[in-house]
Amino acid sequence: MSSTKYIQYHDIFLSFGSHSKESLEYAQNFSVEDTDVFAVTYPKSGTVWMQEILPLVLNGGDLTPIQTLPNWDRVPWLEQKRLALVVDQLASPRALVTHFPYRLMPPSFHTSKAKVIYVMRNPKDVMVSSYFFHQMAEFLEDPGTFDEFMDKFLEGRVTFGKWTDHVKGWRNTELGDRIMYITYEEMAKDLPAAVRRFSDFLGRNLSEEVIQKIAEHCSFKTMKTNKMSNFSLVPKEYMNPDKSPFFRKGVAGDWENHFSSEQLARFTSAIRKELEGGSFSLPWSMD
Repeated sequence: MSSTKYIQYHDIFLSFGSHSKESLEYAQNFSVEDTDVFAVTYPKSGTVWMQEILPLVLNGGDLTPIQTLPNWDRVPWLEQKRLALVVDQLASPRALVTHFPYRLMPPSFHTSKAKVIYVMRNPKDVMVSSYFFHQMAEFLEDPGTFDEFMDKFLEGRVTFGKWTDHVKGWRNTELGDRIMYITYEEMAKDLPAAVRRFSDFLGRNLSEEVIQKIAEHCSFKTMKTNKMSNFSLVPKEYMNPDKSPFFRKGVAGDWENHFSSEQLARFTSAIRKELEGGSFSLPWSMD
């Protein structure tokens, strides 16, 4: 991976644009509070969606944060430069997101009572979404052909390493009732039900009216037009929507439009091999 675009941190690579040696050191020394809530994802698995949903669940459905604050300030990434600049403005309970593998979470996270919502997405859709994101994100390497990018993805030569390593790490924690798991597909199928689960997990006891309100304002259609969430505030030299829009489709199963039968067999075989002997099963068919 190009040293001009990426910074190495332990055994993974992160983009230079949003990360620095200082931001990663800040993340490791970050003081996690017991009331903090983390949405954890592998890239392209619903991160921005959670940045929209979490503040509304935590504040009882007040739309102010999603209408007035860009998502990166509203629910900042633990590992990115921006956190140090906005942390003092975050209301308690604080909502944060991270792409960190479990093993790279800061020491204070492990000794705290902070809660985690881990969102998983079908890796075939993750790869397709990542492929198009690499085309529009000028701070990432050109993905090459779809076939070439598949090799990079399966070998972990992408930011935050292998999808399988990320999932295995977060599915084998010792967090107990501090962590809940949900899939992107479950959220796409029934968002009110997902919001209800978040509400229960975080002890918010939201009314049905508020749950429906949150689901409505956090739909793909609504978020796509919200300038605080659709990355239209980011200059084109960083993210170029002319090459591929950030909010592309927001659906489950788009991989079927991109994989050949040979690519599907190769991808499925690699993922299955990586997860062999694991203590959990994937919620999707890999065929």
